[in-house]
Amino acid sequence: MKPDLSADISKTSAFLDREISQLMFNRRVLAQAEDRSIPLLERLRYLCIASSNLDEFFEVRVASLLAAGTIDGALSNHPALVATLNRISDECHALVAHQYEILNQEVLPQLAEAGVHLVRHNERNEAQRAWVKEYFDQEVRPLLTPIGLDPAHPFPQVVNKSLNFIVSLSGKDAFGRGTAIAIVKAPRVLPRIIRLPDHLSDNGGVSFCLLSSVIHAHISDLFAGREVLAYSQFRVTRDSDLWVDEDEVKNLRQALKGELQGRQFGKSVRLEVAMNCPPELSQFLLNQFGLDQSRLYAVNGPVNLVRLTEITDHVNKPALRFPPFIPGNARKNANLDIFAELRQHDILLHHPYQTFQTVIDFIRSAATDPHVVAIKQTIYRTGMNSDLMESLILAAQQGKEVTVIVELKARFDEEANINWADKLEQAGAQVVYGVVGLKTHAKVALVIRREGHKLRYYAHLGTGNYHPSTTKFYTDFGLLTCHDGIAREVNEVFIHLTSLTKPHRLSHLWLAPFALQNEIIKAIRNEARIARAGRPARIIVKINALVDESVIRALYAASKDGVKIDLIVRGACTLKPGVPGLSENIRVRSIIGRFLEHSRIYYFRNDLAHDILLASADWMSRNLFRRIEVAFPVLDKQLKRRVLAEGLNPYLKDNTNAWELEPSGQYQRRKPRAKQAALSAQQHLMETLGTPSPQLEE
Repeated sequence: MKPDLSADISKTSAFLDREISQLMFNRRVLAQAEDRSIPLLERLRYLCIASSNLDEFFEVRVASLLAAGTIDGALSNHPALVATLNRISDECHALVAHQYEILNQEVLPQLAEAGVHLVRHNERNEAQRAWVKEYFDQEVRPLLTPIGLDPAHPFPQVVNKSLNFIVSLSGKDAFGRGTAIAIVKAPRVLPRIIRLPDHLSDNGGVSFCLLSSVIHAHISDLFAGREVLAYSQFRVTRDSDLWVDEDEVKNLRQALKGELQGRQFGKSVRLEVAMNCPPELSQFLLNQFGLDQSRLYAVNGPVNLVRLTEITDHVNKPALRFPPFIPGNARKNANLDIFAELRQHDILLHHPYQTFQTVIDFIRSAATDPHVVAIKQTIYRTGMNSDLMESLILAAQQGKEVTVIVELKARFDEEANINWADKLEQAGAQVVYGVVGLKTHAKVALVIRREGHKLRYYAHLGTGNYHPSTTKFYTDFGLLTCHDGIAREVNEVFIHLTSLTKPHRLSHLWLAPFALQNEIIKAIRNEARIARAGRPARIIVKINALVDESVIRALYAASKDGVKIDLIVRGACTLKPGVPGLSENIRVRSIIGRFLEHSRIYYFRNDLAHDILLASADWMSRNLFRRIEVAFPVLDKQLKRRVLAEGLNPYLKDNTNAWELEPSGQYQRRKPRAKQAALSAQQHLMETLGTPSPQLEE
């Protein structure tokens, strides 16, 4: 059963609305698509990212809210929930309209001027129409199965977010019956973006057309002897969270395998149709999916903007993209054995500005090092192809003790994680699926190496996933260390997760769900105590979301005591900054740029001790109480200075990609003042830590 989220809906005047705050983040992403200083294909990619974000918002958050209201009966029994859903609907409709306005009035026309054309049927020349006709006959039509609806052919199952068409027909079918409605499902094996032959173009450049456009143009060919009166593409979004009663199932992996198929047919939460879809057809679809009018989105373009990402992937025009970027190397001596280097000093990694290859090399070296006796690692997201996983498999095959805690319920990565769990077990690794009821979100790895007559512990702790692809465009910190106290506590975390025993008291790590929230609040209150004593007090935090009310109340109290607080929160933030008597000493900003800001940094001045922790956890109740999370300290003074200089200070000075939160919940974009130089934190870090490659010519 899904949790009752109605308590989440009740907001006081001291807190902003979580859902609207999340949608405000999407508005900031859309602003990137409007920014003329950004290359055109990147602007298109931002549009696709915003659309993907909105998809997930419906699949998870809206679906959960709807489920919360139906646990005890009709939604009408939950007036606060209904009001929240209405606010979400209004904002989402406005967001969607804005998305297509940017697409149709700015991005596509400007791409056409740059030689990248997305051509509709009425824009295609005769040669292109002939080619599309042949393509339809040879590649598309054989795979289509039109379904005329009658008692023997009921409304078909429609897969989550799949492309479909509804068709209104005149006359009678071949059997003399008046079947007026047909459904056509677009097979998932067909590409959604089709490149037209270059020689057919009148104006040069590259031309694409949508599969939906191809089917639209020839949909009447599917209904010989019938007149097509009207038709529309449509897409339904469904509840995509997996719900397994972990207390009841005996094998979580097998249970999730079964649930993955059902995800495609969860409860409907949104219907998208073409803007010209006749009202009677859209109402018919709403009835079929059990949705009211507020869940209908009539769009001026393709119902799935995410598919346009394929254009960005298939156009070779460097001038339309961000300049290539080569990450730097954090190691002082890349030729030295990594374990020998760690015995000399810790290594701080800042991705994507510094290469993730160092982490891969760490695990690969451990897999092949004859002195390494054990490797332990958590896996939340790693992707379908992973050198890290292959190294763990190699280590297990070579007889090392390999323990991997695989989070099977990492949303939308469940299938990849199940596959890796199978392969690891077959290689002889010990695979554990975390703790019942809690997601293992901590990012930690441990290598135990025999050196002389003792065992030495080497650890990697990170703020982001062990996913080589995302490390190229997510900002994250990682720490490689053989500090005995930290590394041994990492081992204690693994023993806790595998044995399910209560963890020993930890001196260095803050572990959720046991101590993390308490330690955060204690550190905030310590700064407040220092401020009340008349000494300078300072808190700087960089996280992805801030919604935990207990932490927010502690921040409000510290603000009243005079603590200067800066919060860099990429996404949802329910704290109201700058309110007299409540939060006048708190500033909140969000950075939206080329890379996705993902690192979590907690800084407390603590009377010049300058406590810095890096963490896997945002300040949300789910992270603090429903996940296994680890916050870990940076102890080396030089590395502390690096975290401040790279992870916090540039973001506080950014006047190019920064948005400041107002008490109303609105965000205002920062711009350089008169005579003030423009500063982008991300650009600064690319220039400082990375190695930009030479600009390629077209």
